[in-house]
Amino acid sequence: MKWYLKVLKQYADFNGRARRKEYWMFLLFNMLFAGIAMTLDIVTGLADSGMGILYPLYALGTLVPGVAVCVRRLHDIGKNWTWIFIGLVPVIGGIWLLILMIKDSDPIDNEFGPNPKAATT
Repeated sequence: MKWYLKVLKQYADFNGRARRKEYWMFLLFNMLFAGIAMTLDIVTGLADSGMGILYPLYALGTLVPGVAVCVRRLHDIGKNWTWIFIGLVPVIGGIWLLILMIKDSDPIDNEFGPNPKAATT
């Protein structure tokens, strides 16, 4: 949960680096809370025809932090922010972006900042 809150505190910070753990824990909690928002939409009857209002509001609120942590994650492996667009290539692009997100951090400092893993160990 602390990783999720850390990403939200860095709402629109596209500078620096984000560890694998920070990215994946944010993604995990983001999916969990999105599921809760969808469930609340259904249970409260807000989703009469299609989608309710809670999930779109939640998704809109976490869009910028999600992109920011993705960019910082790319910085952590030494890639520029423009690599995020590789995900737009049908099939192969999404797989390649997933591989990039799974890749371990650069063990040394790079042009985007010091290794965050080294700072915490």
